[in-house]
Parts: sequence; structure tokens; C-alpha cells
Amino acid sequence: MLRLDNVTKVYKVGAFGGKTLTAVGGVSFDVPEGQVVSLIGESGSGKSTLGKMILGLVPVTTGSITLDGAPVRPGKEYYRHVQGVFQDPFSSFNPVFKADRVFQMIREAYFPATSAAEWDERVRTALRDVRLDPDQVLGKYPHQLSGGQLQRVLIARALLLDLKLLVADEITSMLDASTRIDVLNLLAEIKGRGLGVLYITHDLSLGNYLAERTVVLRHGTVVEMGTTDKVFGNPMHPYTRQLLSAVPRLHDPWEDAEPVTSCVYHDGGAAGAVTGGLAEAEEDHFVACARLEGCGEDRPEGGGEDRPEDRAEGRLKGRVEDR
Repeated sequence: MLRLDNVTKVYKVGAFGGKTLTAVGGVSFDVPEGQVVSLIGESGSGKSTLGKMILGLVPVTTGSITLDGAPVRPGKEYYRHVQGVFQDPFSSFNPVFKADRVFQMIREAYFPATSAAEWDERVRTALRDVRLDPDQVLGKYPHQLSGGQLQRVLIARALLLDLKLLVADEITSMLDASTRIDVLNLLAEIKGRGLGVLYITHDLSLGNYLAERTVVLRHGTVVEMGTTDKVFGNPMHPYTRQLLSAVPRLHDPWEDAEPVTSCVYHDGGAAGAVTGGLAEAEEDHFVACARLEGCGEDRPEGGGEDRPEDRAEGRLKGRVEDR
């Protein structure tokens, strides 16, 4: 459904924009219909920048983003199918207006011919779908509602549209534990309706709980991706292992990740493997070079060129031995 092909975002920085900063470099992955894809990485890895590019809030420098095969063109029709929910729910509401105003704006933009009575019933149904009591929410100002209630109001607003994709950017980070699981279960129900969800998070445990597929981002590039059980059950990139080793455990002490001593590009004999691509380590499990610095300087003989079409594909097949 949603496809990112070799997406790059470069910002101009410094005095008079004389320097550049690559926030996202050559990212390729899909968000299929009816699945949750977790985009995981530490702060500053480029996760939110990717989410903003998908939502059309930030332009793409190079590469392409398509929805159902058509290039993304932000506008009224695009936002009928793609919506986002962000980390701070209070920032999505104007504090001087009641929370129901977000529903009224949807009606004015997309359903102007709908009668007031019919629209009120549709809003109430959407609120019940996200496990909110309409009488406890409608007519209230944002400060009178909790963060979890506001997040669910925003999800209900999105469900009123002909939604295909929801970009959920750190939507549970400001919520307490009891409310967090309610929102996660709600996202699981949404995918049951056939919607795709891109769940952006730095919390690996929540990504593991919710997603069928996982994409691990480091310094704006994908270092590992595949089915969640393979990425979490058999992490092959040192960065993924470091992230997993940092997840708190109730009764076990934290331990440093085991060092990675081999690399699919240098030691596995993967012909054509390059810095900008991913090798297929096992079925539906892709990993980047394990040498975090200087990979391209001494790649094996027979290595192919760093071709844009290979990076757009997001997968350069190779064999992994000694793993």
C-alpha cells in the first residue's frame, strides 16, 4: 500500500545555508494493508522526519513515496486516506475551543452535505469505537481531558475519514502505563479493519508487542528490517543488539550486547553488497553492514556498484555464513 523508495531528506544548515545535513538517507520499506510496521531507533535517528515526509509536512529531497502505486501529493484527497497522530496530543488542539471542534472541521472539509443529526451520530459511533463515552468527551475543553482521552479523540477523528494509513508518531510516550496499553490495543483493532499503521517509537518492547514487521533506523539509514520475530529473535546488526540489550528487565541485570565479529559484506561473500543496501541474511530478514564505519573502503572483490535501483529495492541478496 505505502512504499518508500530510496527516500532522502537533506537540510541546509549553517550560516546562510552553506552546509548540508542528511537527516534521512536512502530509506526503502513498505507498509502493507492491514499490518503494523514499527519504525524503531533512538532520538535523532530520523524517525519523525520520515513520518513528516509521509504526511507531506516535509518535502522529500530525493526518492519517492507512493500510496497504492500513485505518487504522494499532499492535499485534501490525500489526507482523506492518510492521517497522523503525534506524541503530544495537547499540541493538536486549540485550548480556547472545545475538543469537538476537531470533528466539526472534518465535517466542513469533507462532509458538508451531512446533516447535523447524522454527523452527531457518526461522531458518537467513532468515539465508542475508540472506547470513549461521547457524553464524557463532547463539550469538554482539551485541559479537561487526559492525554489518553485526547489521543483517542484524534484517532476517532481519523476513523471518520476513508482512512488507509495511520502514522502514529510516539503516541504512547506521554501516557501512563495503564492508558498506554489501551491505545496500543486500539491500534491493533485498527489494523483488523484493513488499515496500515506506521508505528514510530523508540520503545522496543512496545514495537515487539504490536508490529508484524520492524524497521530499525540508525543515523537516518535502515540497518535491519524484516518480520518482528526475526529482527527481535535473531538480531544481526550491532546497533539492533545494543538497543535490545538496553531494554529493562525486571529480575535480570543489564548486559552489554555481544560483539559482532563478522559482516555479511566482508566475511559472508555477498557479491554486489554495498554500503547503501541491505543483504538478505535469511528469508524476510535484511541487515546492513555490521562494520559501522568505513564499510565501503575495503569491500570484497566482486562487490557491485552502489546503484540507485538497488537501494530503491532496499534489498541486496547475500548469504550469511558463520552466523
